[in-house]
Amino acid sequence: MSALFPTYGRFEIAIDKADGMQVWDTEGKAYLDFGSGIAVANLGHRHPEVQKAVEAQLNKYWHISNLYHIPLQEEVAEKLTANNAFDYVFFANSGAEANEAAIKLARKATGKTKIITFKKSFHGRTFATMSATGQDKIQQGFGPLLETFVYADYNNLESVKKAIDTNTAAIMIEIIQGEGGVVPANEDFLKSVANLASQNGVLLIIDEIQTGIGRTGKPFAYQHYGISPDIITSAKGLGNGLPVGAMIAKGALGEHFGPGSHGSTFGGNPLAMAAANKVLDLTFEPAFLQEVIKKGDYLKEQLKRKLSDKPGVKEVRGMGLMIGIECEFEVLPAVRDLMAQGLLVLNAGPNVLRLLPPLVVTYEEIDKATDLIQHCLKDHSPV
Repeated sequence: MSALFPTYGRFEIAIDKADGMQVWDTEGKAYLDFGSGIAVANLGHRHPEVQKAVEAQLNKYWHISNLYHIPLQEEVAEKLTANNAFDYVFFANSGAEANEAAIKLARKATGKTKIITFKKSFHGRTFATMSATGQDKIQQGFGPLLETFVYADYNNLESVKKAIDTNTAAIMIEIIQGEGGVVPANEDFLKSVANLASQNGVLLIIDEIQTGIGRTGKPFAYQHYGISPDIITSAKGLGNGLPVGAMIAKGALGEHFGPGSHGSTFGGNPLAMAAANKVLDLTFEPAFLQEVIKKGDYLKEQLKRKLSDKPGVKEVRGMGLMIGIECEFEVLPAVRDLMAQGLLVLNAGPNVLRLLPPLVVTYEEIDKATDLIQHCLKDHSPV
């Protein structure tokens, strides 16, 4: 019997080691990883340059209080703001913590309490971010939630207009709803939401926890749409496996997060900062990002071609290397079968197969993965 709380529905494999695009279980079996630890290992497992940077910091110091200056934090913050035309960064340990900071900042800066989020969204599992998440299954059993979150319909502007009022502090939205089924925002909808927020003096928060750090072929996914949010949040791929989150905001909001207003013992930990610093150097290179777009297009093309005649496959969608395959049947059995064949993939809800390969995936690895998916979904087709 395990001494761990049973909070995860774990698969029956135990990972022993990982390198690049592959992981190995304790039985020595190798797997091609098209999940990246849920969009975390964007540069592949144990990227040599990231590992070298972490090891160098490991030999200096591991932790010091945020009461003292940590030069690496300044370096990482400068790179994050320079690529976004933002001004300030608060470092946390996770995406939920980054979103928690964004919620607190929005309420404190505006003096208002209502925040509009969206049905099928996912923003985390702290009490505030759970309340922000528009999914009953995340919220069930925890009693009354924070009452100042309301849920609009994604890609439906009228529902946002109905929800906004004089007590609205912010609109919080994902560019692509990841846990909600890999559903991208329509461009007209997203631009209209940004304009609506601006016209009403409402802050726009973009949750880039899963879509950021090059996942869609831009440093952050909102940059595909020509909008200018007030706050964005990042985590997952930022540390390539080391726990780190960031809340990034425009200069006008800086005065509202002064000394004592927020904090984190481990936020901006030097080891995480060493990893993030190297991750940003590698990931934000224009040639690297352009290659992510090419690989993402290739992955979608291969999937659409190979699955075009498969009964029960409804749609292949996504952006960059964040792809969802919507099916007319539950996909968890297919996830298990692909694992047995040496390919790790994810689901996003009951009917969407989710692919989040490391951004360093090769075209040959894409071919191998899509061949396996093609044959697997044929076997699981309801016809």
